[in-house]
Amino acid sequence: MGGRRYRGEAVNDMSTTRPSPWTTYRRLLGYTAGHWRAFVLAAVGMAADAGCTTMFAKLIKPMLDRLFIYKDPSTIFWMPWWIIGIFGLRGLASYLGDYGMARVGRGVVQAMREDVFDAYLRMPILDFSRQSSGTHVARITYTCEQIAQASTDAVKTVLVDGFTVIGLVGVMLYYSPVLTLALLVMVPAVAFIAARVGRSYRKVGRRVQEAMGAVTGSLNDMVGSNRDLRIYGGQSGERRRFADITRHTRKLNLKAASTSALSSALIQFVAALALALIIVIATRPAVLAGMSPGTFFAVLMAMGGILPSLKRLTAVQSGVQRGLVAAEDLFAVIDAPVETDGGTIVAGRTEGHLAFRHVRFGYPEARSPVLRDITLACRPGTVTALVGRSGSGKSTLASLVPRVFDPQAGQILLDGRDLRDYTLPSLRRQIAWVGQAVALFEGTVAENIAYGELAGASEHEIVEAARAANALDFIRALPRGLATPLGSGGIQLSGGQRQRIAIARAMLKDAPILVLDEATAALDAESEQVIREALHRLTERRTTLVIAHHLSTIREADRIVLLHDGRIAETGTHQELVAAQGQYAAFYRLQYGVPSEGGLDPSIQSNRASRSA
Repeated sequence: MGGRRYRGEAVNDMSTTRPSPWTTYRRLLGYTAGHWRAFVLAAVGMAADAGCTTMFAKLIKPMLDRLFIYKDPSTIFWMPWWIIGIFGLRGLASYLGDYGMARVGRGVVQAMREDVFDAYLRMPILDFSRQSSGTHVARITYTCEQIAQASTDAVKTVLVDGFTVIGLVGVMLYYSPVLTLALLVMVPAVAFIAARVGRSYRKVGRRVQEAMGAVTGSLNDMVGSNRDLRIYGGQSGERRRFADITRHTRKLNLKAASTSALSSALIQFVAALALALIIVIATRPAVLAGMSPGTFFAVLMAMGGILPSLKRLTAVQSGVQRGLVAAEDLFAVIDAPVETDGGTIVAGRTEGHLAFRHVRFGYPEARSPVLRDITLACRPGTVTALVGRSGSGKSTLASLVPRVFDPQAGQILLDGRDLRDYTLPSLRRQIAWVGQAVALFEGTVAENIAYGELAGASEHEIVEAARAANALDFIRALPRGLATPLGSGGIQLSGGQRQRIAIARAMLKDAPILVLDEATAALDAESEQVIREALHRLTERRTTLVIAHHLSTIREADRIVLLHDGRIAETGTHQELVAAQGQYAAFYRLQYGVPSEGGLDPSIQSNRASRSA
């Protein structure tokens, strides 16, 4: 789209100064560059529309004088046909203008939505998560629609009504320059009203954008948490919250409407003063003596035609200002920093040697670091389990591996090289992730298994991945098997089935590093057992990081690392840590009621022995 070439004109969200309205508008108009043919067609139509209005006003004088004073037969015959022709041409011109600008407007909205969506895909996850999902959704839906007002609808009004005003003023000057001088009364007053209205709209417009984000956020909460909302009787509370938000939005929109209505009323009053002045001047004896009825009515009608055009030109301020505020917000997203990728090494398949060296990380809003001086090595083919209380840093540590975040101090090495030396795409190809909240997308079962860069997989490979994930039986029981559409989020599947789809996806990726983030936390015993078998196959010959609260899922890990307050408090095998009688042993006793001298479960000993064999 034409607008993409303007991306270099920075509108930084972090900047303390806002761009000027003209800078924003010029950049917004750049998005119309790819639709210049439709714009030229629309401009011709709009100019012809204004020309027809001007031509009709010019016909008033000969129509009145020749028809009613001179009784001219030729004029009597041709005048109706001229009127039909003028308004027929005006109808065609109006259609071309409306349709052409609609094409331009829809193209601009489409391009802006694509650019904002692309910016979200490139934005660092930490920055993306700072705003609510409602705000993100509102930008793509409501805010992008607002720019159509500034980029196309406003242009249409300015061109049609601007040409009309120019044409009608020309008619007035042609017939009576003296009467036209009355228009000078309007110029300073209209300019003053327009400037004040523009400033007011910019202020209200920004508040309306924020309010719409709150509306969308509340709606998302209701839709996404509808079951919990009903079970816990939250209807009345959510109803009140939504009513408060919509009441606030209504007040803001009414304030904008009040400003628009007041400006229109003031413009009409000023125009009425000018019209009254024209009548006063026209009825002076010296002027009246040299003026025919046709001239007077032509000037009067031209002035009457100017009034609605001026009203629309003033009212267009609301659309322009709302569009400019929307464009500022969208350009701030488009220009936001992207994920840092200074890597130069394009990794093939790595061995999976993973090492953390004195790693430190803290979130910008947090007062203290989440991770402090983490040093840990994970050898290929081994399972390292991360345990600890909520907030101890387990998920944060795992998120550093695919560079969702970067450490603020220390290094993370993959096969002896800093993760930042690898390009982001090639680094993330080394990692498969299975979490508690499974991400399923619009598409079929097969498309969800062979997702993203895996889309080129054959049906045989998908079937084998599903079989290894213990998912093939339930998939075959679906109405269309692998071709069954899952819909948004795969809502028709059980938690265990969704989890096995995610495991099949990880199986198909066959990455050397695997992260399991509470992968069985929310499952029933039967589903957990089936998934454990699939996970056991998945972890073979891979460097695996397992995050778990339930110690039953990680007792067979080659190494267990207990995090406390962002530091490594204990490390060892399950048997070693239980025997040490430290924090891990306390967790174990708390979960399973094992006596303080309790040792290793015999079943664990046999399982570890079989793995070693």
